[in-house]
Amino acid sequence: MTTFYHSTRSAEDSVTSKQAILAGIAPDGGLYVSDALADARVPLETVCAQGFHATARLVLGTLLPDYAPDEVASCVEGAYGTQWDSDAVCPVTPLGTDWLLELYHGPTCAFKDVALQMLPRLMSVARDGGGRKIMIVTATSGDTGKAALDGFAGVEGTGVTVFYPHGKVSDIQRLQMVTQLGGNVAVCAVRGTFDDCQGEVKRIFADRALAERLDAAGVALSSANSINVGRLAPQVTYYFDAYAQLVRRGAVRAGDEVTFCVPTGNFGDVLAGYYAKRLGLPVRRLVVASNANDVLADFLTTGTYDRRRPFHKTISPSMDILVSSNLERLLYFASGGDCELVSSLMRDLAEDGAYTVPDRVLDEIRATFACGRADDDDTRAAIRDTWRELDVLIDPHTAVAKHVLDGIERDGSERVCLSTASPYKFCTDVLRALGEVTDGMNDFACMDALERLTGTVAPAQLAGLRAGEVLHDDVCDRERMGAFVESACARVFL
Repeated sequence: MTTFYHSTRSAEDSVTSKQAILAGIAPDGGLYVSDALADARVPLETVCAQGFHATARLVLGTLLPDYAPDEVASCVEGAYGTQWDSDAVCPVTPLGTDWLLELYHGPTCAFKDVALQMLPRLMSVARDGGGRKIMIVTATSGDTGKAALDGFAGVEGTGVTVFYPHGKVSDIQRLQMVTQLGGNVAVCAVRGTFDDCQGEVKRIFADRALAERLDAAGVALSSANSINVGRLAPQVTYYFDAYAQLVRRGAVRAGDEVTFCVPTGNFGDVLAGYYAKRLGLPVRRLVVASNANDVLADFLTTGTYDRRRPFHKTISPSMDILVSSNLERLLYFASGGDCELVSSLMRDLAEDGAYTVPDRVLDEIRATFACGRADDDDTRAAIRDTWRELDVLIDPHTAVAKHVLDGIERDGSERVCLSTASPYKFCTDVLRALGEVTDGMNDFACMDALERLTGTVAPAQLAGLRAGEVLHDDVCDRERMGAFVESACARVFL
């Protein structure tokens, strides 16, 4: 297989999956997609008879066909090894009459590890030990940053620069980033929201003058956000593997449809489920669970995407997003590959702050997607009730999905709630939701109290942060992010 990825906004220029992964984003600002997704299939019978590692090799070999089988196998072995605290990698466990897909057993205790332990390895193979050096530039609403730092730290020929919204991530999330070791890493807080960070990162990628200066020094920029197809493809694995686990448990028979409820802000996690469905996974519904920043729920209800709304700082900060980048890929597929329409909609979003999709596109989307929302009170109640009634401790993002799932009428399909982070990443809010007073307590005092109250144990990598040294204390305005990237490239590579 040679050229088979192109931009959502133009089908004129095709690239290999390796080239798409190294670039991160298309030159015209669009996201890379493959029309082969219409015909490719992952054999369900094979998936149901094997474990996570074998399914990862199968899924990645299907979505990234110019990687040789031995290259994929090596990447899988390295990405899903002893750094995971579960042999299953992403185990499925009971959640009352539903199921919980635990995606937080990796080194940074968040679902982003599934992709960001893989992406550096995919990039290293694509570089083949030569060519330009790569600076990863990524915006994070909390979890992507640390997962990217952990995955890329020390990778030869690669640097990583992470921006996060100042004061708008949990203390644990912040400490995970600012204590990161490594000579090739850079971290900076930005005065603004995640959308400010993400929007400026996209502008940095489109800055031709910056690209020319970096190219002269042998450096290119790429992304670790889910706009990079190398971030998205590995996430498809856990949908197939979760289904296989349900089959082996006897909860479903091969071929039965399953509903997945996904807490999402940037739309990457749930889009991976859509890719799985297109590859042949029997998916009844993909339920988009939004917090108070419910731009996605409104879009799925009305067909109008409107980012012109108040921004809410919530207890589920990784979902505090008003511009959901990966939705662009869904628009491409739901419109039948209409690049002109997608380009027009993205232009409307950039210029007017909103767009409305044609009825035919909305109907196609609604055939698979449902939605719901939870405010902070709903989220706290879900944390409390899930612990008291089911003896399961969940984080605020998972609780958003749990609340939404509980409000949806059952249709006979088995239902899986995606659990995207350890509750100990948000121990203060989880402890408050359980009715405890946290006044005057820092996150680590709350961590200790949560352990005592629930009899659970905080992951060692989170508990150990209390002894970590702050190594990255930079703060900048949005307008200075490009300059920060350039200085990071000079420090890391020159």
